[in-house]
Amino acid sequence: MDFFKGKKIVVSGGAGFVGSNLVRKLSLQSPEKIFVVDNLLSSEEINIKGIPKVEIIHSSIANDAVLDQLYKERPEYIFHLATYHGNQSSIYDPIADHDNNLITSIKLFDKFKNDSNVKKVVYSAAGCAVAEKSVTTAEATVEEDHVSLVMDSPYSISKIVGEFYAVYYHKQHKLPTVRARFQNVYGPGEILGAGEWRGTPATVWRNVTPTFIYKAIKGMSLQLENAGSGSRDFIFVDDIANGLMACASQGHPGDVYNLASGRETTIRELAELIIKITDSKSDLEILPKRDWDTSIKRFGSTIKAKEKLGFEAQIQIEEGLRKTIEWTKQNLQLIESCILKHRDKMSV
Repeated sequence: MDFFKGKKIVVSGGAGFVGSNLVRKLSLQSPEKIFVVDNLLSSEEINIKGIPKVEIIHSSIANDAVLDQLYKERPEYIFHLATYHGNQSSIYDPIADHDNNLITSIKLFDKFKNDSNVKKVVYSAAGCAVAEKSVTTAEATVEEDHVSLVMDSPYSISKIVGEFYAVYYHKQHKLPTVRARFQNVYGPGEILGAGEWRGTPATVWRNVTPTFIYKAIKGMSLQLENAGSGSRDFIFVDDIANGLMACASQGHPGDVYNLASGRETTIRELAELIIKITDSKSDLEILPKRDWDTSIKRFGSTIKAKEKLGFEAQIQIEEGLRKTIEWTKQNLQLIESCILKHRDKMSV
């Protein structure tokens, strides 16, 4: 079923890792046009090069002129994926996180609050912002869980406040927002070093999965904070893209849905599986726990998304890792060119 056929769609952050995978899937349904808005702060335009029906706008979604332009286009579906990637960058520069995570959301919601043409605004929320701060065992985080005032980073704060605004604009102005809570997404298209320098080595060594894969291919040590005892819910990017589309087509305005695999995997298990698949000689380097990270073990409940959206993750972690490893090997030149552009700052 081509639900988005003939539709005008906006994807903020559409050149990023998740955004570009979503844009590619949307383009297969013959939309009228996809407006990708991305300031390339943590992404690369090559991710969406050549995708049909796409118009690229090089800007933040908070740009008033861009919002005016999009409003005149009368889009029917908006996917708000623009973000300031990620926890460690936000700790280094909370003002930049505020400007790129929270201001973007408020301005987007406020611009379209009275536009009856908009059928759905899908907001990318963060599972880490609602997960229980657990260091021993984890229970599946459900959508209705209590939200603590204690957060690990400005990133978590801005993402949960973005949810507050999504709920507010729906309640106050009937803006049809749907919140999609991501778990730990991995897969092809996540480029180490993508975008601009954001103050710390996390600019290059982004999420754990692409970092481990690259280092395993290169025979470098895989670093395990807290001996790799922490756990996460790893979900393949194709599944996330399908989940986002389900939120737009089936999600109830004002509601929230976990996009999760429902499976808990420790960081050590992830490292050992990547070493096995790549047939790497990399060793495991044990490091202390990160002092800012109190959400040590977590995974998301899949019940509500399955019942209400008909969404269920399809790709098991070993299959997803094999696909990601193959993509990484095929794109090593691109990845290393992005890593090298930060070389001088990394050495400071």
